[in-house]
Amino acid sequence: MIASFSSCERKSGRRNTQSHQKNIPIQQRRSVSRESDGKTIIRMTKRSGVYYIPCIINGSQMEFIFDTGASDITMSLTEATFLYKQGTLTDDDFLGTQQYQIANGEIEEGTVVNLKTVEIGNRKLYNVQASIVHNLQAPLLLGQSVLNKFGKISIDYNKGEIIFE
Repeated sequence: MIASFSSCERKSGRRNTQSHQKNIPIQQRRSVSRESDGKTIIRMTKRSGVYYIPCIINGSQMEFIFDTGASDITMSLTEATFLYKQGTLTDDDFLGTQQYQIANGEIEEGTVVNLKTVEIGNRKLYNVQASIVHNLQAPLLLGQSVLNKFGKISIDYNKGEIIFE
């Protein structure tokens, strides 16, 4: 399984939040995450009707689609290869394969991995299972496997914010 990753390449700036932030005004970059009354407030970015949220996975900044309908964190072979080449996703993190039903109803196989850390704002989770979709172009999805670990969250679509309580 790992050998198949070595032939894939990460597309420059595709989902890397650092690259994406070059296009965000400085004052907006500073307000990506803040605290208020013990709550963490994360600014979402809306593009083409889809909300994105900045996350740090095993120390690498990425931008995920906020998807309450997804069951797991999902990433493509591209992101998995990037993390593997950085040494932040290791052979020990690969847990096996699993069948998944994707949004169009089809069943596909994915690889289950352990992410050592998932950070959103000042919140940090350890040892979170994620799915690698065997596709180079699959979007990064932030699903229920992470959201339910944060407990109570609320979404203010008018302000474009997610509030972790």
